[in-house]
Amino acid sequence: MIRLRGFKMSELKNLLEDKRKLVDKKATEYRQVRDDWNSRTKDHLTVRNSLNGEVRELIINVRSQRELREEKNTEVRDKKQLRADCNKMVRASKEKLEELRGGDQQKAAPQQDGYRGRREKKVSVHSLRRDMQRFEREFEMGRHTGKNEKKIMKKMKDIRSQIRSMELSEEGNEELKAIREELRIAMEAQEEAHIEVTRAAEEAQQAHELMIVWNSEVDKKREEAEGAHRRLRRSKKEADQAHHHYIVSIRCLHSTQSILRSIRGIESGSAPSKSAREEVADLMSKLMSGETLTTEQLMELQRFD
Repeated sequence: MIRLRGFKMSELKNLLEDKRKLVDKKATEYRQVRDDWNSRTKDHLTVRNSLNGEVRELIINVRSQRELREEKNTEVRDKKQLRADCNKMVRASKEKLEELRGGDQQKAAPQQDGYRGRREKKVSVHSLRRDMQRFEREFEMGRHTGKNEKKIMKKMKDIRSQIRSMELSEEGNEELKAIREELRIAMEAQEEAHIEVTRAAEEAQQAHELMIVWNSEVDKKREEAEGAHRRLRRSKKEADQAHHHYIVSIRCLHSTQSILRSIRGIESGSAPSKSAREEVADLMSKLMSGETLTTEQLMELQRFD
């Protein structure tokens, strides 16, 4: 009976066969674990890349809204300047109108407008209409009753008469008509400029609010992408670790199989063919030198007996 340092050859062969089966099982398990983690890695990579793509698109939207907001803010400033110019035109037209109306109206004011004369303000059709509207509101609220009602009614009658008188006196004044038309045009331009300021300001605010929404969405998607990247790194690490164990198992399996083949060769007086030995030796040489083998090559090593 052949012995090897205290072991019978048959006992050593049985021991090595048990170890070969165990290592072969472990190698298969590590390969399956590696493949499973590689599959997860591909899924995490797809998710991460997709989320990064969404983040890039959202950032483009944020930049677009920021540019639109700045454009609208510039427009607001321009429209405000235009409105300020219109305000000056309105004031200038009103001043011209007051100068033309001033003489006759101020002479009439002490006789028919004592209630305004106390404040020593200029009287105009506009100011008289404002007083009329105020008295009408006060009547609707029930603030004038009894004798006071008659007094206010008389004042309102005087105001109406004065308004008609002023309007008639203005009808024949061509210069006054021209100034009033100038004022009307200026006030229309003023109102239009104000509307444009409001519109541009609202659009700027909308762009700003949408930019904030996109910014929030960028943060959310970026956080999701970072989570996917962390899962990708973990799965890749696990796959690399399982692959390392698989490679070690293949090396151990090959060594065990080599010994078993030698034992069987001794027992039978035969040996594996030279070409098979050379092929396996070549693969093991590549593996031991750190070269990367394909899964098919590794499985060939695992199957070789």
